Amino acid sequence: MNKKHIIVVGLGGVGGYFGFKINQENESSQKYKVSFVARGETYSKVKENGLILLSPEHPVNHTHPDAIEQNIADIKDPDLVLICVKEYDLENICSQLNGIITKDTVLLPMMNGADIYERIRKVIPDNVILPTCLYVASHIKEKGIVEHKGKAGKMIVGRDPEHFSADINWIVELIRESKIDFDFKDNSLMDIWTKYIFIASFGLVTAKHNSSIGTVCTDEVQKHEATEIMKEIKQIADTKKIVLDEDIIQKTFEKASTFPFETPTSLQLDVNSGKGNNELELLGGAVLNFGKELGIDTSFTQKIYDEIKAL
Repeated sequence: MNKKHIIVVGLGGVGGYFGFKINQENESSQKYKVSFVARGETYSKVKENGLILLSPEHPVNHTHPDAIEQNIADIKDPDLVLICVKEYDLENICSQLNGIITKDTVLLPMMNGADIYERIRKVIPDNVILPTCLYVASHIKEKGIVEHKGKAGKMIVGRDPEHFSADINWIVELIRESKIDFDFKDNSLMDIWTKYIFIASFGLVTAKHNSSIGTVCTDEVQKHEATEIMKEIKQIADTKKIVLDEDIIQKTFEKASTFPFETPTSLQLDVNSGKGNNELELLGGAVLNFGKELGIDTSFTQKIYDEIKAL
């Protein structure tokens, strides 16, 4: 019987961390075929040295995949694709995946956002897509080397609402065998939106003010702005019948206050370093698009979005 073929597209903080765990386990079990897709210098470094993960969880910090490719077009017969790219690359990557996937290929998007499932579904209409939410503190230290700090990374994976009864037991098994902390749920949307209300509100407000998570919790103006954005997102979730805690706004601030005061957000870092590509569409644009689609007033998010655009 042919081994299942697992593809990890993108070896940044997320793909590097979870891809490492899957591949390192597979190096000893040889149960699957694992291929990585990476570009440029990351490709050549991983081809030469393997993927390196600096993490308290892994004393042996390098792993070599069965194959590493520069182009998605060179992948054959994938059974599972972990899409670990930045969200502004999502449509482009999905278009390329359309050329190599079979009808049975399952897609596992490894990015936090409220509209990721819908965006993939528009480009790849028929395959199984598992809505996922991630918690991991990892980043690229240098090309081919990922550093992970803090708690073990966690995945919350849900069934595809359009292919609810698809057999994905083997994927649950793969994640479990890879010693990844995860929850598998019939419906992961509550988790995805609970995370989203946090990253969108804090991302937008810290980017506008070039401030930190702690400042948003304590500065009256910034706390008000974050609260108003959360209210608009909560209204969208309610309309979409996604059940969030009634006191989600208070809980989100409580959660934020557990971070070190000076903690930055990735949108704030990208916007204020003048990086061309950033997550403004993921964290702001998505709220505005849902608002238009559902007839919900998102004028507060629009105002902050416009202010960040103007920076």
